[in-house]
Amino acid sequence: MEEYAYILDYLPQGHPESRKFRKEPIAYGVGDTEFKLFELLPKQNSSLVVGDRVYIGKNMEKRNTILHVKKRVRYDELTSAAQSELPYVIEEIVKDKERDFVKFFNEAIPVTTKFHMLELLPGLGKKTMWCILEERKNRPFKDFEDLKKRVPTLYRPEKLIVDRIMKEITEPNQKYHLFVAK
Repeated sequence: MEEYAYILDYLPQGHPESRKFRKEPIAYGVGDTEFKLFELLPKQNSSLVVGDRVYIGKNMEKRNTILHVKKRVRYDELTSAAQSELPYVIEEIVKDKERDFVKFFNEAIPVTTKFHMLELLPGLGKKTMWCILEERKNRPFKDFEDLKKRVPTLYRPEKLIVDRIMKEITEPNQKYHLFVAK
């Protein structure tokens, strides 16, 4: 379960397409662990800004700005503003949790006898994959900078992760999910 979410869009006057007479403010957010997308109901008089990290967990005392999670949503249910903010927010999450994603490069395993987890990263070819596998035998990667230094064909490893997360969010019928909870 997600404990925290990042705000993608905040509609203090409610959704413009809502048919309700009395519109309630809503926000859209993405969880920072499983990258689930949510429609959130903010507390009255809350002021949310895109990129804010808010608590959405079960402990009601810790919820300063969010009253409750209204529902989980699909990518196509997000507002266009939320959709355009999503890659930037995910990139921030990946940078904040760099250690977890470097661990992925250190511990990725074959999915089948002919297919490796690393190959699921968009833009990562076989040569780069083999280079990563050889380098991590010597010693584990410490961070993205270490990864870039030791694997010269890998320019922005964090971008590969962001692209994969976006692919899993925008195409939920993917066979393999590395980072996004179904």
